[in-house]
Amino acid sequence: MADPASWPELEAAERERRRELVLPGAAVEARIRAGGGRLPPRLLALPLLQALELSGCGALRELGPGLAAALPALHTLVLRGNGLGPAGLGAPGGPGLGGPLPALRVLDLSGNGLETLPAALGGALDPAGPCAAGGPPAFPQLRSLNLTGNRLRELGPGLARAAPQLQTLLLSGNRLSALPGGLLPPGASGLLPLLSQLEAADNGLQELGSAIANLPALKILDVSNNELSEIPVELADCPKLKEVNFRGNKLKDKRLEKMVNSCQTKSILEYLRVGGRGGGKGKGKPDNFDKEESKKKKRDKRQKKDSGDGELDKLEEVNKLMIKILHIAENPAPVVVKVSPNIKEVRPYIVCCVVKGMNLKQGNALKRFLSAQIKLHDDICEKRTAATIATHDLQLIKGPLLYDAQPPNELKVMPLGRKEIKAKDLVRQLQLEAEEQRKQKKRQNVSGLHKYLQLLDGKENYPCLVDAEGVVISFPPITNSERTKIRKTTCELFLEVTSGTSLQICKDVMDTLILKMAELNKFTLENKEEESVSDGESDVTSEPVNSNPSQNAEQENSPLTVEQVRVVDMDGNLKVLYPSKTDLTLVSSLLTIIR
Repeated sequence: MADPASWPELEAAERERRRELVLPGAAVEARIRAGGGRLPPRLLALPLLQALELSGCGALRELGPGLAAALPALHTLVLRGNGLGPAGLGAPGGPGLGGPLPALRVLDLSGNGLETLPAALGGALDPAGPCAAGGPPAFPQLRSLNLTGNRLRELGPGLARAAPQLQTLLLSGNRLSALPGGLLPPGASGLLPLLSQLEAADNGLQELGSAIANLPALKILDVSNNELSEIPVELADCPKLKEVNFRGNKLKDKRLEKMVNSCQTKSILEYLRVGGRGGGKGKGKPDNFDKEESKKKKRDKRQKKDSGDGELDKLEEVNKLMIKILHIAENPAPVVVKVSPNIKEVRPYIVCCVVKGMNLKQGNALKRFLSAQIKLHDDICEKRTAATIATHDLQLIKGPLLYDAQPPNELKVMPLGRKEIKAKDLVRQLQLEAEEQRKQKKRQNVSGLHKYLQLLDGKENYPCLVDAEGVVISFPPITNSERTKIRKTTCELFLEVTSGTSLQICKDVMDTLILKMAELNKFTLENKEEESVSDGESDVTSEPVNSNPSQNAEQENSPLTVEQVRVVDMDGNLKVLYPSKTDLTLVSSLLTIIR
């Protein structure tokens, strides 16, 4: 019988003062069950912990007391696919999430048995509780909340107050009957000003209320496969809405239903904006509404130009960075990434694209690019706990690619700067090197790849990206492959971002990476550094700097080209297309995007 008091994983984490911890459900289920279906009390002795994941443990019924108070630095909590039931997250002021987690940014409670939310998340409106109007929010930094695959019938009226900075809310696969419902209480204003992605597919939604227009940052709305018969015309008032999915609903307006099935987001919003067919129940705007709006815009533009503001705008536009999007339909040989079902419980999210026109040959361009990647890993990727970036020389990759999970004793990889080795042996080798580092420096912290080893703790299979010849080109979150390493001669790059937390985090990281690449490329071209073979790239033959001024000018004005990459399942069904129309919006104020 499992000893509920024996937790070597936690002892090691405490000894090494770890900030990230992954407890695989299959490995700990017996001990969780023997401990009464709760998290082990030993976990509360890790006050430095910033990221915690325990997934796939059906024995986990409740979190246990003191979690919120004991882990004040926690910013990522993933409890996917466990057995958390109606009372599993705690009551106000009690165990579990009964108290606030002020640093939490990502919370994944998908695939449990939740029927209501905890009080701290607005599940019960306690006048004296953390969600009460005027009181401090329980989750002031929460950005992403995943509640997919539970049994929720309604949203607590305090959710918006509990997590005011929420950007992504995933509610698919529940039992909701109305949206936004309790998410936006009647008469309330200014709630959830940053919410950009709202997904509530596969519920029993019968009503989509007009209050949905009170979400000013909403970009993506998915309410597919529900029981909606009407779409509120107020939806057209969402100023940033770019992508809607109403498929699988039986709408009364058949013309609108046809648009919905064709995924014509722009047409849907225009149709709603003029009140539906013949004005209908809509806003009663006249048939010539679009023409009048067009005339008004032209008048405003003319006035702006006459007042001199137009010249200023033109100057600002010229100074903005520029990228061009190459769509799948325009690409004769697009890259495709297939996703194996094996990866689902390991590291399920991946976003990819191709960037062409990057100049890494001049001066320290390559070194600056690699340094920027390290900084992104430390900042937006939260030391690789939220996401991991990998960059490759496209010319050295044979597609299509497969994103898979393989046993450590079977997975072979050639890490950067090392010979080919089995993943199991590589991890062991890095562990020994880490121990040696600690002894030599007489401190707990380690550097290089060694500091990411704990992200693999307890994983039965390791994630990997494999090319068409079976060559592993990436082993996230640890290393890329030496075989596809970028060099000074590389100008076409394949980029990947993977995450165990959310797809949106992958997209946000990729947006930021592309912006940084555009900035670095502009700096390199404007400063006209001489070509160099330094930065450890002695295998590259030095070439004279191009002395043709017109050719240099043409190169400076040429934008980076970002090619779309499709991520599909093994049957070819689309999972992700990046960049889509709704991507790169986070950095759009700094970029001119040619689509």
